[in-house]
Amino acid sequence: MLLWTALTFPLPQASTMAPKTDLLYNFIYWFSVVSLALTTAAMLWFAWKYREGHNKNPIPVIEGHPAFEWTVSIILSFFFVAIFIWGLIGFNEIYDTPQGAYEINVIGQQWMWTFQYANGQTSTNTLYVPRGRPIKLIMTSKDVIHDLFVPNFRLKQDVVPGMYTTLWFEAPQTGENQIFCAQYCGTSHSNMIGKVVVMEPDDFNMWLNGIDPGKMKPIELGKHLFTQRNCIACHTTGTAVPRSGGVHASHSGPALNGVFGKSVKFTDGTSLTADENYIRESIVNPAGKIVEGFSPIMPTYKGLLSEEEINYLVAYIKSLKE
Repeated sequence: MLLWTALTFPLPQASTMAPKTDLLYNFIYWFSVVSLALTTAAMLWFAWKYREGHNKNPIPVIEGHPAFEWTVSIILSFFFVAIFIWGLIGFNEIYDTPQGAYEINVIGQQWMWTFQYANGQTSTNTLYVPRGRPIKLIMTSKDVIHDLFVPNFRLKQDVVPGMYTTLWFEAPQTGENQIFCAQYCGTSHSNMIGKVVVMEPDDFNMWLNGIDPGKMKPIELGKHLFTQRNCIACHTTGTAVPRSGGVHASHSGPALNGVFGKSVKFTDGTSLTADENYIRESIVNPAGKIVEGFSPIMPTYKGLLSEEEINYLVAYIKSLKE
């Protein structure tokens, strides 16, 4: 496994395009390795067989073998055309931005990157993006040609003064990925580096609105998520009264203030004391236990919230007092 990793692409595959690029790269790589091995083996075999002094008879003069030559040419042409079409499909995919992509303007200059977001927020040398959403970069340069290159994404694009170039990507996992300038742009070219920070969508929205999740307490983050996810539309932090009217009815869910540590009765006649596990289950599997007097209308948030975000919501609900 270590040998295979060393012989193939060792970089993380941090974008949806990376596995496809690696697959093509590895195909070309191993096709070249096999071709080189076969050619070298044939060369060594003929060199040994027809070495000087080994044969008493004269070395035969081979005029050619048209059938063999045509067969090899056709087989190689098939592989070359397949590689070209494969690469063309990937090329078109890179420049065919999906509908609804979040647009970020990028300005390159000696020797830094500036990123401008739709709401006016800006950042320098650090590109913040949400996980799981297509991002379109609209790029230009203030001075000379630069090149935005993110190796973990397997993507790069020239950034040219006086015009716009574009690039899109989607990062399926959170984390940091290095940005390099891949075009020599002056004396400090090697220092023109940055990073892409992939965040959970809710964390990105908080950052976009000037809220730093790293400087907030879990209860504060939970309160922000509670509002941002519009939980207040169904759950009140005051006294709740069961109401009919479906999903869109105001306060159509049970009250959450003071619920932690109290006994909760369910429509099946059972009850339990509300603890952390109950609150978590109510978020990821709300249909599992229906509070008496209410309908099973709450959607599941399983897969929509990270474990950290669920922890924030649990901390906030625990903090609500009567």
